[in-house]
Amino acid sequence: MATIVLYSINRTAQTTVRQCLIPYSKGTSRVDSHLSVFLKTSVRRLTSLPRVRWVPKATGVRFMSLGTAGRTSSGRTRRGAVLVAGAAAAVAGFVASATHFQRAEMASVIPKTEEEDTEIAEKCKTFMSPPCTDVKVLQQRKEEMCTRMEMLIMETQAEFCRALEEVDGGKFKVDRWERKEGGGGISCVLQDGKVFEKAGVNVSVVFGNLTEEAAKQMRSRGKVLKGKDGKLPFCAMGVSSVIHPTNPHIPTVHFNYRYFEIEEGDGTKQWWFGGGTDLTPTYVNKEDGAHFHNSLKEACDKHHPQYYPDFKKWCDRYFYIPHRGETRGIGGIFFDDLDSPSQEEAFSFVKSCAHTVVPCYLPIVQKHLNDPFSPEEKDWQQVRRGRYVEFNLVYDRGVKFGLATPGSRIESILMSLPLTAKWEYMHEPPKGTLEADMLEVLRNPEEWV
Repeated sequence: MATIVLYSINRTAQTTVRQCLIPYSKGTSRVDSHLSVFLKTSVRRLTSLPRVRWVPKATGVRFMSLGTAGRTSSGRTRRGAVLVAGAAAAVAGFVASATHFQRAEMASVIPKTEEEDTEIAEKCKTFMSPPCTDVKVLQQRKEEMCTRMEMLIMETQAEFCRALEEVDGGKFKVDRWERKEGGGGISCVLQDGKVFEKAGVNVSVVFGNLTEEAAKQMRSRGKVLKGKDGKLPFCAMGVSSVIHPTNPHIPTVHFNYRYFEIEEGDGTKQWWFGGGTDLTPTYVNKEDGAHFHNSLKEACDKHHPQYYPDFKKWCDRYFYIPHRGETRGIGGIFFDDLDSPSQEEAFSFVKSCAHTVVPCYLPIVQKHLNDPFSPEEKDWQQVRRGRYVEFNLVYDRGVKFGLATPGSRIESILMSLPLTAKWEYMHEPPKGTLEADMLEVLRNPEEWV
């Protein structure tokens, strides 16, 4: 592929280029990061834009998402070379008239530079462990969604673990594991700390063929999956965390963000994102609930004004214990099977949610670090933890999927269970107590924003 280097360009052309790009950049989140840099710098950096190249076209400007553009019935993204003929003529024509720029299309992929490869390698050094996938493979597949999602979940794990270590003073045990059927994961667990009785932050990247039980679960949610010879190749990855503090005035928090990709018998691929963040306090605290929910709402509102109200309701419905008639906690957000409006925009939303994990939870931890508590309050925390266990083992979709997947690591799947819990026969708190107030909120979910 010919490489076009622009040594100079006149001021008129620069102005015209900016004017024709601005209307498209406002509504094209898929290329925001690159276009924003482009608009702030000179057009002389055109050829240094990562992951894109300019191809002459007969019609107006059109920007294509590299995550979805060129998808074929075989499920492969068209990455074949588009020959750029007459490089010298193209340069001369561009300098002579900026209208040539208006007949360009952003498409395909340029070869990754050494600088880009170094960027991934340097980021990997900041993680709790080397990523599940080999760094060289990640560099080769930098533009693919599986790579981008793996980098995000590794970054989220490291950011959250280090924030918790700073508060607790202890260190996470880092445990790498492999799955013989394909893939593996990294479990980070802190037990018997000064602040956290048990804290786990797991990353998993697994692949192989879906079992019939796992496929059945997905079909029950409306997925139409057509395998070949009874096989459905899949790739699944995610970050999941549950934090059980010692102090009953510090809430338990859970978050999970994941990506699924399934290849059907004809070669087409289905993909979707899922996840959420939710809070499970032992005692009601209005300020904590408002802070937590407002933080999540801000992240959602960046992408769609309906995301927070819809996903808040979904969370209340999902984390519900039917046999108890109560929710697991005070909720947050929850979503699954997210495959619109585009892969790039769905990923951008998930990224915003993942980056909200620390600011929505750590201020609450800091606030209650030194709160005194009585043996009775600790007992109530143990009873509430029992409810947590009941939901996770009976209803949680992630636990059920993990247990139905051959080669899954049981220790990581059951990491969400607390170190201690209790079940009291016919337990019901006296009316008018703080414990009864908590139960009332769990039986009748509130609007915190």
